[in-house]
Amino acid sequence: MTISVWRYSHLALAVSSFLLLTLAAVTGIILAFQPLSEKVLPYRTDHFSETTLAGTLPVLRKQYPGISELTVDKNQFVQIKGSDAEGKKLQAYIDPQTGSLLGYPAPKSEFFEWVTALHRSLFIHETGRFFIGLTAFLLLLITVSGTMLIIQRQRGLKRFFSRIVRDNFAQYYHVVLGRLSLIPIFIIALSGTYLSLARFGLIESPVVSAEVDFDAIKSGPVRDPADFEVFKKINLSEVQTIEFPFSEDPEDYYTLKLTDREITVNQINGDILSEVRYPTAALLTELNLDLHTGRTHAIWAVILAVASGNILFFIYSGFAMTWKRRANRVKNKYTADESEFIILVGSENGSTFNFANAIHKQLIAGGRSAYVTELNNYKVYPKASNIIVMAATYGLGNPPTNAAHFAAHLEKHKQPRPVRFSVVGFGSHGYPDFCKFAFEVDNLLAKQDWAVPALEIHTVNDKSPDEFGQWAASWSQHAGVALAISSDSLTTRHEPVQQLTVVDKTTVSTPGEAFLISLRANNPTDFTSGDLLAIYPANDHRERLYSIGKVGSNIQLSVKLHEGGLGSDYLYRLNAGSEIGARIVGNPHFHFPENASSVIMISNGTGIAPFLGMIDQQNAPVDCRLYCGFRDDASFLLYKTSIQTNLKNGKLNSLHIAYSREGAREYVKDLLARDEAFVAETLSNNGVIMLCGSLAMQNNVVALLDHICQTRLGKNISYFQSHGQVLMDCY
Repeated sequence: MTISVWRYSHLALAVSSFLLLTLAAVTGIILAFQPLSEKVLPYRTDHFSETTLAGTLPVLRKQYPGISELTVDKNQFVQIKGSDAEGKKLQAYIDPQTGSLLGYPAPKSEFFEWVTALHRSLFIHETGRFFIGLTAFLLLLITVSGTMLIIQRQRGLKRFFSRIVRDNFAQYYHVVLGRLSLIPIFIIALSGTYLSLARFGLIESPVVSAEVDFDAIKSGPVRDPADFEVFKKINLSEVQTIEFPFSEDPEDYYTLKLTDREITVNQINGDILSEVRYPTAALLTELNLDLHTGRTHAIWAVILAVASGNILFFIYSGFAMTWKRRANRVKNKYTADESEFIILVGSENGSTFNFANAIHKQLIAGGRSAYVTELNNYKVYPKASNIIVMAATYGLGNPPTNAAHFAAHLEKHKQPRPVRFSVVGFGSHGYPDFCKFAFEVDNLLAKQDWAVPALEIHTVNDKSPDEFGQWAASWSQHAGVALAISSDSLTTRHEPVQQLTVVDKTTVSTPGEAFLISLRANNPTDFTSGDLLAIYPANDHRERLYSIGKVGSNIQLSVKLHEGGLGSDYLYRLNAGSEIGARIVGNPHFHFPENASSVIMISNGTGIAPFLGMIDQQNAPVDCRLYCGFRDDASFLLYKTSIQTNLKNGKLNSLHIAYSREGAREYVKDLLARDEAFVAETLSNNGVIMLCGSLAMQNNVVALLDHICQTRLGKNISYFQSHGQVLMDCY
């Protein structure tokens, strides 16, 4: 009776999972060759394991001054990223001992990428991942039940490897190969199950990040990195990535992400600023990923391929045995309610609508009913058969303003019938959270019982017409809709640019400093402080936006000169009298409030630019107070004359400055914390708080403002945001 239970359990598990198990095994065999194909590349160097950071980092920094990151992959290939002597992007494999270039990374194999996506998610995103995870768990149960059947067949664990009586081919090799591949298949199943549980958050793996006390950073004594004790003790074989300091400032440091911990190191004297060990769950996740993919050892990758092949044989032989046993026994022309194709757009500055309109026009021209709207307007679409989402990402992975409420609307409004969906993400690889919001939207849709994925999520870097065209061609084929979209129609710059003349520009001594540039529109144009200026430095689809300060009748920009920066370098090379083509983008959500009696302006760095214009434009008696943060007094000097003039003529009531690298070494949030009562009083009296600057500053200040709102006013900051009393434009 017991053997019948195990046999029927084994059979039931196999029958319920054989389709997905077959797919996983086939793709697993193929993917086992990916690490093998990588390991034959000639990028590994001799004596790699003995090479210390003290021996390689000084060499690389000297040879590649623009280096920003070093990565050691599972093949022990050392790759660097950054810029070369000419400021061009550099990404190459190098010899860590000499710094010599060994080669350049080839684009990832589209075939392996496709197979990987199929293996992980069946092209249906989180739903597919769930089924693959379930398949791995079922394989684990199949392995356990199969092991019990062999133990019972062999009459005990001690006789597990005893001779097997051969009844027929399928039965004999099912057991023989089962015993030989038991451990590899068990590891495949267990690691796959673990990775799925971690993926869905059932195994918590908290993200650790180093917290550096900037006030404790020492600027001396200056030591050669080759003499740093920490670098002498760490070998390259322990390294995952190293992030190099962006500048020579003491507050920029090395970040070492090792196999078991993360360390930050003072670039001046080699002091360890922080050290955080990875949690056990994170280490186990990494171990299971190594075991499941075979990416660390070629021999293990071959074993995984053989084991995956055996799974296919087990499926065949198992069913053969069962069979034998059983034999023995644009403008919208149509309304949302009448449209078949719904195009939902999330865009902070509106450029994504150009892509949506290109598709919309083609659908209408083809006689289809289509409707374009913002993601925040999502609702029930009774006749929809296809939903296309085109979503940009704002800031650090946040949704654009016109998409902030999409998740809530999606939960509230269920479509009455199955609808195919496709998500296109727009972003830039220059930012760490590339298309993060688009992936979130794709995941949300994949969880809806009415939503049917038409394609894998597709991403578009820097508004590339070619990349978008790839999605359009694929979607057209799957949807059975003819599209004929040219690259010209996909170019995002449909609005004509206007000519601006450079009036004046300040100079800087080194990259990393800010400069002011004033421009005058050659033709009359309407704009105000807080609007955005879009420029096209390479005269192509790539667009760079800068916040405008209107000073007099001129456009004034405050720009930080980044070494190799596309936009900042272009602007800095302009001289008085130079002309450029640009366009002004209205940004009404960040205009100076018309009816506020008091306004608190908060900025850091070049984020002060729109506030300089807003203050200069003031004629009505408004209590304006400026809280701004700079590195030091020299950084503030660029704006000092203008601000003192406005203080003297009463347009600015008070100025509060925080210097992060001299004096008391404060930040803007420290100034606001001291004036907590005044901040609360401003909000309670219908005053307005405006923030402009870096997202890091925004996050810190918003956290403080939320604390002030809750403790002193009994409301969350979201209440004041929804009432237009907290306005933000950070980047």
